Amino acid sequence: MVSSGPAESLNETHRTQPAMLAAGIAVWRSWQSVSDIQPAYLAGHSLGEYTALVAADALDFSDAIKLVEQRGQFMQQAVPAGQGAMAAILGLDDDVVKSICAEATVSGVAEAVNFNSPGQVVIAGDTDAINSAIELAKEQGAKRALLLPVSVPSHCALMKPAAEQLAQALADISIQAPIIPVIHNVSVTSVDNEVDIKRLLAEQLYNPVRWVETVQFLAAQGVNTLIECGPGKVLAGLTKRIDRSIVGLPIFDQTSLDKVIERVGDTK
Repeated sequence: MVSSGPAESLNETHRTQPAMLAAGIAVWRSWQSVSDIQPAYLAGHSLGEYTALVAADALDFSDAIKLVEQRGQFMQQAVPAGQGAMAAILGLDDDVVKSICAEATVSGVAEAVNFNSPGQVVIAGDTDAINSAIELAKEQGAKRALLLPVSVPSHCALMKPAAEQLAQALADISIQAPIIPVIHNVSVTSVDNEVDIKRLLAEQLYNPVRWVETVQFLAAQGVNTLIECGPGKVLAGLTKRIDRSIVGLPIFDQTSLDKVIERVGDTK
């Protein structure tokens, strides 16, 4: 399905999530097989937080695959297809986007949910409210305001029923203390006990992804290189826009892996 589609099936979140997790861990393991470098921190954007926990030996890979498939199912059940939407708003300050969402709530839920970089915010909620917010954003001078090809409105209040189900599923999963600190989306902190990790994973479903703050936190800790493990290079690009003191290096195929090895050295 990954190689041949159709795209509509791949965009169904209970299929997308396991595929993204598997891709991220495959890249991580490829990197670890050739490098002795131990990261100071791990972090993941949204679903990527599960990838980070697997990489940190806190969550077993097989458990994680089952868990994120359930996560996707719970999310889809919470908001049937077509009733929720997400949109990217480019070129407006965070506070302006928040005020637009507040105005759009007359049509339903509309919230700023992914703070990806300065001037790039993703919103989520009821379809009518998000469409209204898109028009308001254009009126406010947004460079772009467009719907995203996703099947559920992640990280907004509509996901609270899914979070309750996810918390129950997490109760059956064992999570260990990470061997590398994992910075969580909800709190922009690391925790090392099972109860708090599970709580933050559940809360993440209906809370914003604070990615700008995450990169700023890493920079404040002295991090100067961010290696992105996954099927693309979006986070490396966001890093450059957030803090130019950090170099973002994506690994998504053999060529990019070779380039990162050449850049950072310390190969096995």
